Amino acid sequence: MNYKIVIDAGHGGVDPGAVANGLQEKDFTLDASLYIYNRLNELGVPVKITRTTDETLDRKERINRIMNAFGNRSDVILISNHINAGEGDGAEIVYALRNDDELATKILNEIAKQGQNIRGAYQRRLPGNPSKDYYFIIRDTGNLQSLLLEYGFIDSPKDDVYQLQNNLEDYAEAVVKALTEYINVSYTPPQTNNQYIVKKGDSLYSIANKYNTSIEDIKKQNNLTSNILQIGQKLTIPTTIKPDYTVYTVQKGDSLWSIANKYGISINDIIQENNLGTTMLNIGQQILIPTIKEEQKETADNKNIYIVQSGDSLWNIAKKFNISVNELKSINNLATNMISIGQKLIIPKQENYEKYTVQSGDSLWKISRQYNVSVDDIINLNNLSNNTLSVGQILLIPKK
Repeated sequence: MNYKIVIDAGHGGVDPGAVANGLQEKDFTLDASLYIYNRLNELGVPVKITRTTDETLDRKERINRIMNAFGNRSDVILISNHINAGEGDGAEIVYALRNDDELATKILNEIAKQGQNIRGAYQRRLPGNPSKDYYFIIRDTGNLQSLLLEYGFIDSPKDDVYQLQNNLEDYAEAVVKALTEYINVSYTPPQTNNQYIVKKGDSLYSIANKYNTSIEDIKKQNNLTSNILQIGQKLTIPTTIKPDYTVYTVQKGDSLWSIANKYGISINDIIQENNLGTTMLNIGQQILIPTIKEEQKETADNKNIYIVQSGDSLWNIAKKFNISVNELKSINNLATNMISIGQKLIIPKQENYEKYTVQSGDSLWKISRQYNVSVDDIINLNNLSNNTLSVGQILLIPKK
């Protein structure tokens, strides 16, 4: 059977879908859908997509685009991408009453290999008419083999939010791998050269800043005659190496957290040095890793590393090490109280520092003079990414 695929990016435009933690479902679904669409095109699989921009689609128009893509046929597979809500954890798939669970199970198995928890594949019936599917995207799509895929929970109290922000592309690749196996098409992993797929809001200027290169170098590398870009367009990014930097090529399964830990630096260091506007990474993307100087290594030696376990929270970790939650957040540059299993946290050794609470009018220079230490000493011990301080912030001051 010669299968065709329709990829549906759930929600969009005035319909953001689930919203939590400053995130919107519609953005995740578009990113995942564009990735799957481009990868299937690379592999020669007939594929269509419902939207490629942040477009509002009402129910009728969405169904029309799906049904008009390849017709009302049983050899057409629909993958409708979504992000869940309800403070759960893990990925799940709802599949049509007219189909079995083979494809849904394959997809979930591949996603599980990428480290995501799996809630299961199941069918859901319309309460008023149990002979019909609950979701219109399944119920109104005729003979298509229709699946509604939830990659995780946008409001999860566990690790889903971190995983959605950092591992979504890995989960999308898992969908591609499962689909090719199911439809009997040869699968090849994505290319690992330094490619970037243009997303909504991108410009040559923002991409050049992100990769520490120039607009002209990108245009020359890609034979561009103008600055106009299209969403989904692939660009090859030239590599520019700065002194005292290592170039790292992103591998499958990488995240900013894992790379930062590998090189003994902070996530903020990587974000700032590479002008990253998002924590999402692309396989094959090249990022600059600042070289750790000897004095920084010495500072790192004065810290303990704690690996987050199941059931941990910032509160119980802080209590365990007799420090405050604010201190723990400050030294690890955490913007929220959310942590994930396996995450490494820096716990300062008590005997090597004292605490200082920032007062109105304080500056790093003023505090360094007060304690007879250098500004760099304070910056390194607290993993500060800049010289900005806020009143009430807790700083660790190295003891002489």
